[in-house]
Amino acid sequence: MDSRLPRFKRISAVSPIQITQRDREILRQVQRHRFLRSSQLAALLADRSQQLLRRLQLLFHHGYLERPRAQLDYYHQGGSRHLVYGLGSRGAALLKQEGRWGEKNRAIGRIFLEHALLVSDVMVALELACRNAEVRLLTEEELSRNESRSFHWQVNLQGLAVGIVPDRVFALEFSAAGGQRERAYFFLEADRGTMPVVRKNLLQTSFHRKLLAYEATWEQSLHRTRFGFHRFRVLTVTNSPARVQSLVKACSEVARGRGLFLFADRGVLERPDLLSGKIWQTGNPGESGGILD
Repeated sequence: MDSRLPRFKRISAVSPIQITQRDREILRQVQRHRFLRSSQLAALLADRSQQLLRRLQLLFHHGYLERPRAQLDYYHQGGSRHLVYGLGSRGAALLKQEGRWGEKNRAIGRIFLEHALLVSDVMVALELACRNAEVRLLTEEELSRNESRSFHWQVNLQGLAVGIVPDRVFALEFSAAGGQRERAYFFLEADRGTMPVVRKNLLQTSFHRKLLAYEATWEQSLHRTRFGFHRFRVLTVTNSPARVQSLVKACSEVARGRGLFLFADRGVLERPDLLSGKIWQTGNPGESGGILD
């Protein structure tokens, strides 16, 4: 990679490019996750070479990839940081031409970017863990393909219409004890600790209101009638063990749906037993469970 080239300003004096199948896979991975660090792309593509970094640089300068400027201030803090990539205008146009949805990601704020990267951290960790186990990850795109599903919905919560928009929807397909294949469905919440855990009333947003809305989804059987899911769980990944305990405490006050919820701090994403270990806190304080339980 040529370190003399500017990080966030495109220049025309770069080598010409001919898009390859490998480039298309890079664009598809970025499109799937919306934002990815170069290190995450290297892991997903099983390619940690300098050649990949040079290719990412070339795709950026030719407009196929974007480097969101919201990450600019990271580089004023010192240390080594991996560049973040989103889909550029030419990359979005190419995927649209091939029948895939595309979106530009340049004009976003840092807070949104950091939240989106936490979502990517979770989904990349799950995808890599599934590759090392006999588990199939089904993405939101695959679950909604050929159907008019929208994973945005409303519930009636004590007379108040509350909307739910999970950060991601996915399923894990695995072999159960008897050998039959089973599928577990999940709604992901990536929590950076910015939302109040509890507030005075349900008119105000809070994580507790979000928990109640998911409980109402289960009680009103909306997961069955809207999505065809026989059951679901809500996976929450947050930024610290202390925040986990605050969320679990709020969940312990939910009347009937505590079994729907699993919580962990982002440290679990580095663990080799991400799928198999009982490393997730349930909605009952002091109780842990596994993601495939």
